[in-house]
Amino acid sequence: MGMTITEKILAAHGGLDSVVPGQIINAKVDLVLANELSALVAIDEFYKIKGAERVFDPNKVVIVPDHFTPNKDIQSAMVSKKVREFALEQEVIYFEVGRMGIEHVILPEKGLVVPGDVVIGGDSHTCTYGALGAFATGVGSTDVAVGFALGEVWLKVPPTIKIIYTGELQPYVSGKDLILYTIGLLTVDGGLYHALEFTGDAVKKLTMADRFTMANMAIEAGAKNGIFEPDEKTEEYVTNATDREYTLYYSDPDANYAKVIEIDVSTIEPQIAKPSLPDNTVGVSELTDVTIDQVVIGSCTNGRIEDLRVAAELLKGRKIHPRVRTIVIPGSQKIYLEAVKEGLVEIFVNAECVFSTPTCGPCVGGHMGILAEKERCVSTTNRNFVGRMGHITSEVYLASPAVAAASAIAGKICSPKDILDGEVG
Repeated sequence: MGMTITEKILAAHGGLDSVVPGQIINAKVDLVLANELSALVAIDEFYKIKGAERVFDPNKVVIVPDHFTPNKDIQSAMVSKKVREFALEQEVIYFEVGRMGIEHVILPEKGLVVPGDVVIGGDSHTCTYGALGAFATGVGSTDVAVGFALGEVWLKVPPTIKIIYTGELQPYVSGKDLILYTIGLLTVDGGLYHALEFTGDAVKKLTMADRFTMANMAIEAGAKNGIFEPDEKTEEYVTNATDREYTLYYSDPDANYAKVIEIDVSTIEPQIAKPSLPDNTVGVSELTDVTIDQVVIGSCTNGRIEDLRVAAELLKGRKIHPRVRTIVIPGSQKIYLEAVKEGLVEIFVNAECVFSTPTCGPCVGGHMGILAEKERCVSTTNRNFVGRMGHITSEVYLASPAVAAASAIAGKICSPKDILDGEVG
């Protein structure tokens, strides 16, 4: 019996000829990631490990303070200070404010992840790197601590759900819409401890930005990881980012799948995930009179330059609705500069948006856009749980950058088509 791409990567890193779903293995890791929140606990646990004084390889440990940075208060400043001191003492790869971005945007951008890698991170959206054909998964801070010390992870090989996307995308339907639609089908626990393997002719046409978005939200279906088989787009992205050697893995034709799902993308319109779960998805046309107070465009899910271009295309020459606050957050300093050079920042400012330094900020309810009682927000982030972005009675609707920008103009949830057709805005 053949193996899936996920199984092949784990077998190689476990020093095994083959693995099967359910098998427990120790795998060597190529990268261990932590942000300021997960690192805080991991540092304490690291020093509890007998003999642990130095990380296993400082070139394979990355720490990115991005959730509450720039520091919003004394408490977050103290957290960042402790993490900063550990990073500098251990001489690991560390990205400080002003030289950084959102962790899941900058690691691929900096060439720190390549196809065939095994990456563990103290953040659930570490699965983002599956877009590159790597096995990447979020783990708890104690696993991060062990990763710091040993460069290994203990895990169970996940079974794989293969999702085949066919057909042609409708205008303004993106990777965000595909993954929202898919999560709606699977539900938030439908992929529990599975690998989601995204494939099909429609996937091959997606940009890397769209693939990062889809892999990022695999966890919202409960998945262990999301993964794409690498192709020429993957290799072009990687070779532009790094000169590191890498290994390309592909699923065998006779690989065993727990389930195979086929989706015709031509039937999918722009999607919205209503409060308060990512699987509460509907087509945007089903929401005709939902007024909003805030829009957030950015995050590790949709903070790449392609996302900002889509939003700017709709906002150019228009103003956001007087009732709406719109916050645009690029995913990295590089993307920030690209947005400046391309004139996107001018478009956002002229449309009366806020343009922020890179930060997770409002996504995790940290800062830069906290919601008050009963306020509604359309956001390109990845979660819309109760109280996620502020007050427990506030509501978050998840959407693509196109739908978010259109809704900012209209003052209510609407389709980009409605803006372009002049029906609203």
